[in-house]
Amino acid sequence: MAFKWKSVFDVSAIKSDFEFKPSTSTVHAAIDSSDLVTTKLLIKLQNGEFVEAVVMRYDTRLGKYDGKPRLGGPRSTLCVSSQVGCKMGCNFCATGSMGFKSNLTSGEILEQLVHASRISAIRNVVFMGMGEPLNNYSAVVDAIRAMTAFPFQLSPKKITLSTVGIIHGINKLQKDMPNLNLAVSLHAPVQEIRCQIMPAARAFPLERLMNALREYQTTSQQKILIEYIMLDAVNDEEQHAHQLGKLLETLQSVVNLIPFNPIGSLSCYSTSDGLPDVDMDYLTSDTGQICDLGAFVLWSKA
Repeated sequence: MAFKWKSVFDVSAIKSDFEFKPSTSTVHAAIDSSDLVTTKLLIKLQNGEFVEAVVMRYDTRLGKYDGKPRLGGPRSTLCVSSQVGCKMGCNFCATGSMGFKSNLTSGEILEQLVHASRISAIRNVVFMGMGEPLNNYSAVVDAIRAMTAFPFQLSPKKITLSTVGIIHGINKLQKDMPNLNLAVSLHAPVQEIRCQIMPAARAFPLERLMNALREYQTTSQQKILIEYIMLDAVNDEEQHAHQLGKLLETLQSVVNLIPFNPIGSLSCYSTSDGLPDVDMDYLTSDTGQICDLGAFVLWSKA
């Protein structure tokens, strides 16, 4: 049978209907803080949902570490989201009040770095935005692998993943990405308080969680970041500091105290007045000082 060129589909007739797009998401808005330290990116996904990514600028020469001057210079860290909404339901968290809507694809996670890189040179990435990264494990790991490859070439040690403490996910991460920095949203030194403010913590008892963190540290050989939001009359008393010190005595860790940012009339918590008065001496046990204590705001108020 003879070939008929007239039967070939005419692409030129419809090519105007196609448009190449370098990414599936777009920056809907970019909002700078009054001091220009942060830029919040409101990103619209192809399904019409929105997530946030935040560029945080800082100078490593400011302040001290271990009593010594810091080296370096200006840096930018990007905080990325891994989900639209979140299943964990932490009752002090604005994202938790949204409920869970959808997982982001690895491409949508990576595109947050693409968008941010257009406004600032990104040195570090932290998975501390919307969602629980370990509940979207495959997409998050694939995105991290892309971030460490060309053209971004971030070191795994410049990437931090924050989790509420999903134990099986931490164990899996230890095998798949052993050089990654791990952060844990602890927020309370005892299981009872933790379950009160983080309902999902019922599935992750503190004793088992601490065992998983110690095991993770044997592979990573890096300090684990402990995130602790300060809630007035809930977890900010001296006894809680002592309990936290005891809990962390066998773990190499850095504790970051985070001022609570009220989420409007829905919040039943208040910002702790005691934050500036927290004493490092509280975080000690019979064996002496057991962790470094840093206090800084991870997210500026918009």
